[in-house]
Amino acid sequence: MSSSHLALIDSAVNASIGLGEIPGAVVGVVHRGSLVYEKAFGYKSLVPENEPLTTETMFDLASLSKCVGTTISVMQLVERGQLRLVDPVSRYIPGFRPWTDPETGEKVDITVQHLLTHSSGLDAYVDMGAYLKEFGPGTPQELLSFIAGRAGRNFRPGTEQLYSCLNFVTLQHIVQRITGQRLCDYARQHIFDVLGLKHTTYFPLDGAPLKAELAALCAPTEVQEDGMPLKAAVHDPIARLINQGNSGNAGVFSNVEDLAVIAAALLGDGSWMGRRILSPQTVRKMFEVPAVNDPKVARALGWDTYYYGPYTSGDIFETENLRGHTGYTGTSIILDPDTGTAVILLCHRVHPRDEGSVARLRSVVASIAAAAIR
Repeated sequence: MSSSHLALIDSAVNASIGLGEIPGAVVGVVHRGSLVYEKAFGYKSLVPENEPLTTETMFDLASLSKCVGTTISVMQLVERGQLRLVDPVSRYIPGFRPWTDPETGEKVDITVQHLLTHSSGLDAYVDMGAYLKEFGPGTPQELLSFIAGRAGRNFRPGTEQLYSCLNFVTLQHIVQRITGQRLCDYARQHIFDVLGLKHTTYFPLDGAPLKAELAALCAPTEVQEDGMPLKAAVHDPIARLINQGNSGNAGVFSNVEDLAVIAAALLGDGSWMGRRILSPQTVRKMFEVPAVNDPKVARALGWDTYYYGPYTSGDIFETENLRGHTGYTGTSIILDPDTGTAVILLCHRVHPRDEGSVARLRSVVASIAAAAIR
């Protein structure tokens, strides 16, 4: 990697901060197992006071949790023979309603693979106001029952894609029913601890003492009605209000160095420094786009691909084998198996208000990183 070319990331991030798009960011670039670029810019918080970012700062990963928490957990169960991708969800969640053809009455089961590829047809989200009025907060089992029996089935599974947090809440409960552990506990024991990560965690609101030393490292997100921002509490409403921090769709907090380890492990066929979380064949399977799905479904298992538009991949990377994901709060990760490169962008565009934008910066940073490969 050209260090002088990577240095161009500095001006790109500072320009975005200057435009008021984000309060700050931490960027990491991994190449062939090493973190070759790591830098913090701008502010960790603007409310209640200005505080500078550091590379230790932990961010609410939002939907990146789907990848680094839920998907890896699911794939571990698959490789252990405890779960099959083609299994119907109803095998693990009795009464989980199939899709029914409105014209013929034909019933088609939703499978684990449909959930992972966002091709299940489940509604994208829930109406939080209506849900909380009926069931109240802190009701994860009621949410699962709602998804199983009442959430919409919008198309025949496998024929289209509709990005849905309900897919990954459902996967959370499948993991929990197979393992007997909460997802947050399973992921910590079998992923984060295995890799030796010290700054990656969920913050479940279960009455246990908050991990104060980690909470202090967290960048705050959106200011709430009391005038204070969320901190060490997941921003996503389903994950925070209904699932109390233990959720399949969001809830992981991490920093750039820990995410670099996860990226290096995935780019290293499932292992980093002798610490293995997946087998090489499982990683390859996870990154495949399932052939049984309609070609319109351009997602791998839990990971996005870049067949449609630049998304976060910029203009330089070859996109055929590129995998990645974004998070609503402003986070993103790109993995390029062809060059052994990962680009990690951590920012909190929702601080202090949900008004920031990081879309262009993601692409610009990715292009600079790709062009630095020699």
